Amino acid sequence: MDSGIITDISNSDKLKRKMHLKGKVVKTSTAGAIVDIGVERPALLHVSQIILPSDKPIKRVSDFLKEGQELEVWVHNVQKDRIEVTMKEPNALEWREIKKNMVVKGKIVKIENFGAFVDIGSELPGLIHISELTQDYVKATSDIVNIGDEVEVKIIDFNRRRKQIKLSMKALQPKLEEIEGVSVTPVQSKRKPRKRKEKEKIVQPKAEEPVEPEPTTMEIALRAAIGHVNNNEGQIKRDKHGKTISEEQENIFRRTLDRRL
Repeated sequence: MDSGIITDISNSDKLKRKMHLKGKVVKTSTAGAIVDIGVERPALLHVSQIILPSDKPIKRVSDFLKEGQELEVWVHNVQKDRIEVTMKEPNALEWREIKKNMVVKGKIVKIENFGAFVDIGSELPGLIHISELTQDYVKATSDIVNIGDEVEVKIIDFNRRRKQIKLSMKALQPKLEEIEGVSVTPVQSKRKPRKRKEKEKIVQPKAEEPVEPEPTTMEIALRAAIGHVNNNEGQIKRDKHGKTISEEQENIFRRTLDRRL
């Protein structure tokens, strides 16, 4: 018998699930067998919990189990009115026992490019993704672990319906900034700051200067004559009434101009 078998249990109150016990077949039936496990009342071994050396279907329990036969069993369930046992070794970690952030130990059973599978005693092995192996960059899974390695992992997520368990070794390792004597300089962004768009200068339109009406031919001639007289002030002649010729001409031009306007 297995040395892990518990033999000092005599009271059903001390029974716990997954306990490994030695039992003896008391009676068989179509539903299974009644087994004495050393406490005050016998336990029920259901036909679905019987393991045979071969994969042959069980037609009659009595064909495989005999009265007085000794068995290795595990406590499957304990109720007030009934004790159930099984010949199937239970998983060390059942789905009902799996919790997020739980830390467990396991053994590497398979290595892939994307990570490593670990047997943690559950129905199916859990997966450590390559990104969860260590804090550093990992080129290949085999650079960190090998088949048969015993590792300590943290359960970071699980899905009972999909039968998936996600594990991490990195989550149990200190981050670089947590290691004494190590200083971490944050990487600065290489992105260049955007230049602000210069405000477009608004050019105010210049006020239009008042346009003077174009002079007539007569006005141009009169202005030219007046200008000629002003330019020849130094050469002044007087008429018989004592008026200067330039003054007389100017008076004529002005009267003519007044009538024109």
